[in-house]
Amino acid sequence: MATTKKTETKAAATKTAAKTETKTATKAAATKTAEKKTATKAAAKKTTAKKAPAKKAATTTKKAASTTKKAAATKVNVFVEFGGTQVSIDEVVKNVKLTNGKAAKEITVYIKPEESKAYFVADGEEKEMDVFFC
Repeated sequence: MATTKKTETKAAATKTAAKTETKTATKAAATKTAEKKTATKAAAKKTTAKKAPAKKAATTTKKAASTTKKAAATKVNVFVEFGGTQVSIDEVVKNVKLTNGKAAKEITVYIKPEESKAYFVADGEEKEMDVFFC
């Protein structure tokens, strides 16, 4: 009978140990689940934190757009050709400003090569000048 009691005691101890291991495993699983939730929340916070630099990226995009605008301000040379000769638009504009005699906020120029004339409106005043095709 003593052997039976020892076997029963060992079996009871094994069951208790198994229950303890199961409880420990359950607690470990719960801890891992809690850690995953915490990690998910932390990742969500990081994602939210990463959204803020996206606003900075938009600012960078605006800077890139303004750089593009600067690139769009490339020097362009335009010429009007008539009768085998040509005149630079820059030269015409320069002469229009001299002919106007004063600074103007807005100048609109109309070139009529068949008349060798440039008609212009400077701040609402209509004027004309000769254009020499050389």
